[in-house]
Amino acid sequence: MIADDDATQRTLAAAVVRRLGCRPLVADNGLSALQLIRESGASILVCDLEMPGMDGHELTREVRRMDLGRYIHIIMLTGHDQVEERHRALEAGVDDFMTKPLDTALMTVRLRAAARLIRHEQVLSERNRALEEAKFRIESDLNAAATAQRRLLPDGDGDICGFRFASAFQPSAYVSGDMFGWFALNDCQLGFYAVDVAGHGVHAALMSVAIGHMVTPEYFSGLVLSSGDRPDPALLVQDLNRHFFREDSSDYFAMLCGIVDARCGTVRFCQAGYPHPVLAGGEGRPALVGDGGLPVGLLSGATFENQEIAIRPGDRLVICSDGVTEAESSAGVHFGSERLCALIRDRSPREATELPRAIVSSLDDWRGGLPLEDDLTVLVLERSDRP
Repeated sequence: MIADDDATQRTLAAAVVRRLGCRPLVADNGLSALQLIRESGASILVCDLEMPGMDGHELTREVRRMDLGRYIHIIMLTGHDQVEERHRALEAGVDDFMTKPLDTALMTVRLRAAARLIRHEQVLSERNRALEEAKFRIESDLNAAATAQRRLLPDGDGDICGFRFASAFQPSAYVSGDMFGWFALNDCQLGFYAVDVAGHGVHAALMSVAIGHMVTPEYFSGLVLSSGDRPDPALLVQDLNRHFFREDSSDYFAMLCGIVDARCGTVRFCQAGYPHPVLAGGEGRPALVGDGGLPVGLLSGATFENQEIAIRPGDRLVICSDGVTEAESSAGVHFGSERLCALIRDRSPREATELPRAIVSSLDDWRGGLPLEDDLTVLVLERSDRP
């Protein structure tokens, strides 16, 4: 685009442009040039400083205000003595200058340089467009994956065999490495599990989904209830360890799984690297239970043990992923197990279904608006206070 009220200068500039293999558009004033820029695909503007109606400064400012979807490289024609005008032009958005009268050799060099910059900008623009499209597809896929993953989780709170389950779940990203579930195994026994895959992102999420698909009620009861009268959750963990351990892989996950017997009011569970659950009830302070244990998939010869606790009417077993205790304040302080126990004791709501939300709300306050660094799972098991 060549904008100059001097016909001789326009003709000369247009001839140089044609020799470079480009098509010149010409205008004798700024308003006409602005209209042609809007209507054409011109990416280089050579404009005179002094033009009637709209001078070079105003034309430059108007071009910079327009959203054309492309960059316009602006070269302004000025006199040798117009130093202050050049400063104003730079502030308006001019890229380069040439002095009048035009030097055709210099103009050829400047236009070739501008053309290279424009081509480079076009390549970058195309790459950015491709990246934006890829980002949109990836985000769409991640949203679909997150929806599919959530469908594996229990659908809301539940009452089974005189026990109530309630949960809260917050992934730190689109998808999560956390997985949990509960289900009735027979008329008086119910199973539950919680998993936290090491790492973050899609890889951890895919592993958690694989575990969620695998740990069905049939698979759970087929192992846990296969050894006679005493349930054996450790057998399930042992089988998962055999299935997921690989010599050439560093993948592993923490797990807590157990079986609740409504007849005798006991919870028999296996803790494999998962944070200690909290048993709350009666007049005593909530206490951590469990002896720890190795994560699943870390060692081929790992052994796992069962533990058993009594759960009386009104008692609650609170199971939290390490995203709870390791949540950091703005000062970098972990929330910790002590605060969790105090929170369960002091702010425990009347309804078990409200406790997971109360814990999540307290963690939001603790983090002070900081984003989650790890996935967050809270699972509450309460025995009914009815005999």
